[in-house]
Amino acid sequence: MEIFLIRLLQFLLAISLLVLLHEGGHFFFSKLFGVRVEKFYLFFDVTVGKWTGKLFHFKPKTSDTEYGVGWLPLGGYCKIAGMIDESFDTEQMKQPEQPWEFRSKPAWQRLLIMIGGVLVNFLLALFIYSMILFHWGDTYVPLSQMSQGMEFNQEAKALGFQDGDVLLRTDRGELKKFGADMFRQLSEAKTVTVVRQGKEVELSLPGDLNLLDMLKTEPIFARIMMPAVVDSVLPDMPAAQIGLQRGDSLLAIGDKNISSFGQLTDELARLGDVLAAATTVQDSSAIRCVRLVYARGGQPDTLEVELTEDLKLGFVPKQIYEPVTHEYGFFESFPAGIKYGWHVLASYVDDLKYVFTADGAKSLGGFGAIGSLFPSTWDWHRFWEMTAFLSIILAFMNILPIPALDGGHVLFLVYEMITRRKPSEKFMIRAEYVGFGIVILLMVVANLNDILRWLGYM
Repeated sequence: MEIFLIRLLQFLLAISLLVLLHEGGHFFFSKLFGVRVEKFYLFFDVTVGKWTGKLFHFKPKTSDTEYGVGWLPLGGYCKIAGMIDESFDTEQMKQPEQPWEFRSKPAWQRLLIMIGGVLVNFLLALFIYSMILFHWGDTYVPLSQMSQGMEFNQEAKALGFQDGDVLLRTDRGELKKFGADMFRQLSEAKTVTVVRQGKEVELSLPGDLNLLDMLKTEPIFARIMMPAVVDSVLPDMPAAQIGLQRGDSLLAIGDKNISSFGQLTDELARLGDVLAAATTVQDSSAIRCVRLVYARGGQPDTLEVELTEDLKLGFVPKQIYEPVTHEYGFFESFPAGIKYGWHVLASYVDDLKYVFTADGAKSLGGFGAIGSLFPSTWDWHRFWEMTAFLSIILAFMNILPIPALDGGHVLFLVYEMITRRKPSEKFMIRAEYVGFGIVILLMVVANLNDILRWLGYM
């Protein structure tokens, strides 16, 4: 429960910040061009019966804008006078056009008002990435320095990889650090160079590996080769209860000999599949009781251990590599942050092609999936990384040419600027309904996926 609340608070803080600044972008340009903003809300104040849905609201005496917080935390909105938006305020549109309304302004001003939110979110992401690099730097273990190399699954070995290969580069450039970028580069590469037994070896790759398959298969396409050696044990966990100590090497679990931490996690995952099929408490308990062989000071020993209900042993493996940190000065951090943010956006857009596959559709996630990306403990570094990433996603998704999103309004404004004709109000209202329906459908599918994963059906 504590982990859930920590993630929920981080998620709500990040979303609140992003929504406020996004709507603030629309608000800024509206005020700049003399357009009246009737309401500025964080979250939606959906009316329920006689309740207006407003948790908090106020309207300054000298202002035309009502500010408030709604009860439904699905975003927020900025109600701009004289504009057909998600409020579907058609009565206002029947009145004579006023000089302080959105519809009375030149197309270029209306265009800036509509892209204001996206612009703020994109610039915010670049700024956050810059400040992350300035404050924390970029810390990682270079792949070329991972002397024990990688462990590969059967699909990777079929392509010529061998356990212990040290990844150096592909025909697309240097392989810098372990992570999504490494897998993406391997998926698109035609050749990859590795160090094998002290010599460089070049392997041929197809150039079109499926990135989703590489990441979702168990075991994963490639993982860091780590020894199954205890660095520390967690209190009140099975490892502590049986007396494991720092420096102990795990040699076998159950009937499976292991030589790496990855093999240990594979065997625990296999036990998880067996446990899922158990029908009685006795069967579950029997599965969780396993034989553990370990060595201390070169002397092997055997113990019986009962794993936790989620099959955890409860120890931290020994880290054999020292990370390096590339530090950035204040002014140096901005071009580096811009470059990194642009790379994140380009990678996200490139990966969208997988959404249109069956596995890609299943990988869609809603609020639960997004919230789970935040750390289980409060970590400001990770929090700001996630906030910047969500800001880029929010900017990109909002600029898509879907009615009801900013991009849909931009599309119609570009049409107007080219043809010198405004789309009819009737057409705009219908388009808004269609776009709103598409957005709701996507939200339902994404959040339904979250529920199915939670229930264990995906």
